[in-house]
Amino acid sequence: MPAGLDADGPKRLLDRTGVATCLAALKREGQETRLVGGCVRDALLGHDAADIDFATTHPPAETMALAKAAGLKAVPTGFEHGTVTLVVDGAPFEVTTLREDIETDGRHAVVRFGRDFTRDAERRDFTINALSLGADGDLHDPGCGLDDLAEGRVLFIGDPATRIREDALRSLRFFRFHARFGRGEPDRPALEAIVAARTSLDRLSHERVRAELLKLLLAPRAVPAVAVMSEIGLLARLLGGVGDLGRLARASADPASPAVARLAALAVQTVEDAGRLRDALRLSKAEHAHLAAYATVLAALRGRGKIDARDMRGLAATHGPGMVAEALRAIASEPRPQVEAEASDALSKLVDSRDTPALPLGGSDLVARGVRPGRGLGRGLAAARALWLSEGCPIDEAARERLIARAVMAAGEQRD
Repeated sequence: MPAGLDADGPKRLLDRTGVATCLAALKREGQETRLVGGCVRDALLGHDAADIDFATTHPPAETMALAKAAGLKAVPTGFEHGTVTLVVDGAPFEVTTLREDIETDGRHAVVRFGRDFTRDAERRDFTINALSLGADGDLHDPGCGLDDLAEGRVLFIGDPATRIREDALRSLRFFRFHARFGRGEPDRPALEAIVAARTSLDRLSHERVRAELLKLLLAPRAVPAVAVMSEIGLLARLLGGVGDLGRLARASADPASPAVARLAALAVQTVEDAGRLRDALRLSKAEHAHLAAYATVLAALRGRGKIDARDMRGLAATHGPGMVAEALRAIASEPRPQVEAEASDALSKLVDSRDTPALPLGGSDLVARGVRPGRGLGRGLAAARALWLSEGCPIDEAARERLIARAVMAAGEQRD
């Protein structure tokens, strides 16, 4: 076992709940089932993988039959491609029959089932993902994946250009895996193959690109990986514009920041950018709303010299404390605006308490003072809110009475 890897990791993987159950259900003379891919890789790094996958010599129909005979739920989630999902105590385990690619168009592969674990490993993307673990605890490494994992090398299996022709998404997966497992500079032959095949990304579905990019942005070394993508012209191709690596770095400094916040820091300057990314990446409504809200806060901050505590409460009341904090984090080292210490403290308290300042009056308060429902009521509330924001969002009783008086006055004003 190379230095730096967890020698006990494979045993812990075999001992995980449900793993032994699946292996026992599929055990038959002349057949073999192994743990494969990411769960083996992560076990060697001392991590527990979220997903556990098996490869087997059993045809999918036989996998279904054996699982049911053992009292397990079996779901044909990808039956035509050999994948059956076994459910043990509510947890899913994917079991896929060994395969060989017959042909591929860069997005979809035509496969046939086989019995050769080495041939199956050769159709995977990277050496560190080609490892497999037998039920007897034997670790199988057909492509020097153990050494590459220990040394922080992300290398394609065989010829990089061939692997990318099989599936164009592997160009993006290369950067994601390098950002998560790699150390030092990315593999040069891989980069050359990715550049040569860059137009193949245009044939991928927006949804697949979105999923891969958001995963990449969450990786520990996403910033240097994205910087390389920018240098070779891949980032602009994906985003339709340039990225701000400095803002991405500051957003990523908070390990709890979600992927959409990092995407906003990287690629959003205006509300129009949010719309462009929604279309380019097929973002969800919630993701697009997040980017648009971020852009709106940037616009509110643009041109400000200083932000004091009163300004900060107004910003938080208008845009939400969390979104204001996110935007300020992304632009933290830029010359404007300068945030006073009291303003930072005020924002931190609002974020920690998850409390957004709220106007301390409503329409019923004005109706009680004789304002009739209608346009006048709306004018009154708008005037009260404008005064409230200008005063730093006070909520004491004296301020409330002052706001109501302003609202009643504005409601009675004549408008054309």
